[in-house]
Amino acid sequence: MRFELFIASRYLRAKRRQAVIGVITGISVAGVAAGVASLIIALAITNGMRRDLQERLLGSTAHVELMRIASDGIQDWQPLLAKLRQQPHVTAAAPGLYGQVLVSRGAKSGGALIKGVVPADERTVSDLLQQVKQGSAQALEKTGPLAVPPIVIGKDLAETIGAGVGDTVLVTSPQGELTPMGLVPKYQRYTVTGIFHSGFYQYDSSYSFLRLADAQRLFSEPDLVSVISFKVDDLYKADQVGREIESAAGQGFQTTNWMEQNRELFRALKLEQVVTFIVLGLIVCVAALNILIALTMMVMEKTKDIAVLMSFGVRADQVRRIFLLQGLLISVLGTVIGLVLGYGVSLIGGHYRFIHLDASVYSIDYLPFAPSLLDGLIVAGVSLGVSLLATIYPSTSAARVLPAEALRYE
Repeated sequence: MRFELFIASRYLRAKRRQAVIGVITGISVAGVAAGVASLIIALAITNGMRRDLQERLLGSTAHVELMRIASDGIQDWQPLLAKLRQQPHVTAAAPGLYGQVLVSRGAKSGGALIKGVVPADERTVSDLLQQVKQGSAQALEKTGPLAVPPIVIGKDLAETIGAGVGDTVLVTSPQGELTPMGLVPKYQRYTVTGIFHSGFYQYDSSYSFLRLADAQRLFSEPDLVSVISFKVDDLYKADQVGREIESAAGQGFQTTNWMEQNRELFRALKLEQVVTFIVLGLIVCVAALNILIALTMMVMEKTKDIAVLMSFGVRADQVRRIFLLQGLLISVLGTVIGLVLGYGVSLIGGHYRFIHLDASVYSIDYLPFAPSLLDGLIVAGVSLGVSLLATIYPSTSAARVLPAEALRYE
């Protein structure tokens, strides 16, 4: 093999009269490098999107949620909560009361999803209260009635209504009170004590937190919760643990988990990754065609040289290997350059986060990169495989050269 490799490497260093072949060879190397780098960067972006979305979703929501099928809330929830905390694989549990409201300050207003929580319990199943960037969520831990209760809101919601820490906002609940004048919406003023920023637009633009007792008074639901949230020790077994929680809770309850709630999102990301691989893989196929052209022209240029080698006793299979190795050298060189460029750009992009996104469209506010070693191995394998396929025809043509015919007029 050292003989074939020596000849193949010498053929790649084209002389001046073979400059066209040299240019095509350079274009082939650049094409393979561009295709490999593009694939590595694209796959790193899709991996990063999936990783960041999953981390933020799991950090902001519970793994499993239990609720009543009849949607009338969970009464006597304290003993049920204590019982379900003892379930196998359950690491934490917290009560919550949800309700849609209108939050306003002056002439500005925005829709919000209020969640009444017990802060100490909520922090065990969600990270949102730990993402407070302005003010503090400590006021939610106070007990007893307050003249102006505290509220913690998301960063984008705060910008929408023009509220800051210390401002008073008006929360209006559509679940009003029945009066002689008809159904009157119920409203309450709250002091903004904290603003959280999770980086996930869905939560930053609509979520707000109240003390559980304050939320129960706002929604006129004394000692009632709408959901019990759970963290489990294996998030990929959330479905199985959810069924066990349903069974332990008894009749009239159902559970949902993070996989069910976000199945379509992760399915779309997986499909996007496959489509991206196929589309950008066409760049490697185009580079492989350049390799085929370069080797075919090389065989035509070197027909006499091949005939001389064969007249010296070089076998047809050795000639075939010369051009197979030549195509492999082009592919290896382009693949290595592409891997270096792809991983370099991905690592720099992941570290500095220099590409910003519109969070209202993409749910996250920067373009994440998460290069994978396995993706690099797959891309390198595909690149080398496609390039080797492109060398079959020219190498076979070279092995069929007849020395007598090639040298007849020499």
